Amino acid sequence: MATLDDLATTALSLPGIVQNGNAFEVEVRGKMKGICWVWLERLEPKKARVPNPRFWAISTASLSAREVIEQTDPEFFIHDPHYNNYPAVVVELAKVPNDILRDLLIEAWRSKAPKALQQSHPEI
Repeated sequence: MATLDDLATTALSLPGIVQNGNAFEVEVRGKMKGICWVWLERLEPKKARVPNPRFWAISTASLSAREVIEQTDPEFFIHDPHYNNYPAVVVELAKVPNDILRDLLIEAWRSKAPKALQQSHPEI
């Protein structure tokens, strides 16, 4: 199963990805776009959310892609109403196999990285 080190190593192996605190991002037209970030958990109502590094949100290409991913392997994901209308899945690292994590991160990269960057790395 995946660890935080596995996530970081895989994310940083993708072209153009940089780590910014608890997020991994790629530059798109001068702005940084996240492909994955630590999940923020609400421990108490009306209090600020706090980072929970056991869980990571990973961007998906669309809401329909998110639904397909969640239905394919539901045991790896948690539901957070905060993401109901946002194209991202929340994975529990300790439950997700490395190969599935890698596939999710590659798809997140493809959904965010500029076309020129993707075209210069057809092997991904």
